[in-house]
Amino acid sequence: MISFESDYIAGAHEKVLQKLIETNLEPLSGYGSDKYTKSACEKIKAACACEEAEVYLLTGGTQTNALIISTMLADYEGVIAADTSHVGCHEAGAIEYTGHKVLPLPNHQGKLDAGEVEQYLKTFYADGNHEHMVFPGMVYISHPTEYGTLYSKEELMELAKVCSAYKIPLYMDGARLGYGLMSPETNVTLPDIARLVDVFYIGGTKVGALCGEAAVFTKNNVPRHFMTLVKQHGALLAKGRLLGVQFDTLFTDDLYFKISQHAINMAQRLKAILQEADCTFYLESPTNQQFVVMENEQLKEFGKEVAYSFWEKFDESHTVIRLATSWSTKEEDLESLRKILEKI
Repeated sequence: MISFESDYIAGAHEKVLQKLIETNLEPLSGYGSDKYTKSACEKIKAACACEEAEVYLLTGGTQTNALIISTMLADYEGVIAADTSHVGCHEAGAIEYTGHKVLPLPNHQGKLDAGEVEQYLKTFYADGNHEHMVFPGMVYISHPTEYGTLYSKEELMELAKVCSAYKIPLYMDGARLGYGLMSPETNVTLPDIARLVDVFYIGGTKVGALCGEAAVFTKNNVPRHFMTLVKQHGALLAKGRLLGVQFDTLFTDDLYFKISQHAINMAQRLKAILQEADCTFYLESPTNQQFVVMENEQLKEFGKEVAYSFWEKFDESHTVIRLATSWSTKEEDLESLRKILEKI
């Protein structure tokens, strides 16, 4: 059985594991006050070309989303997101559990349209009863999106302009950020994101770490007593070294970007193999997630040898599935996939 089920099927990159082993018995202070965490945060700020940024290391994506959204919003505010967003669809109501509503808008292959966001905000404040409604207090986007698509620099600029006009933060979920940054079809850099977005996170869980996400606040906008709030939410890791060592390693010698590039190279190979097999693509994705439509009976045979992610039903006889590459994808896995597709 080979697996293209997701980009976190493997543990961690060998350099990350090696560094964890090397530092294992080194006595270090806790709660993110260790030297590796401090070094990691400085390296991330440098990579973002944003020395004024404030960086906090957290353990997982859902935790990071819930923590940032809930601490940046007032009690009466909700967060605007695409109707396919991770916070709206696949986080088990984590945002609503904090007392904040997800306010869905139509997606365009996973993306929000700045014009539609602006119209939503205009309509809200033009409503004479808006004092009785949930205020839109933030705009949430994912880059890459849940469909592997990317925002252009121009699209981010438009969203940032709308958010600035209404004085609400633009928040980017970067669970797969490395794969977006290394796509040959992007014109967005990490410094661009730091300049245009109010807060975002750099995903480690899906990009070479055992666990961990780096939340980056770029506009002197960290919620007051944020570390206290992190602990109040049960999200403060006593052995903060676990995250610090990993991110310090990932941001040494461009490792984060190199392994992300590997995933993109493998995705391009994957796409070529799927094209050779005359697979039908559900949409065009320039990143590590590829979506294809398969006939249900064919999918049964395929699933005997390949682990994949169910995405959605296409029609009564076809299903959309996702195949994902990652930093850990091997050439031999792709060759095995090619042979399996030739058989079915």
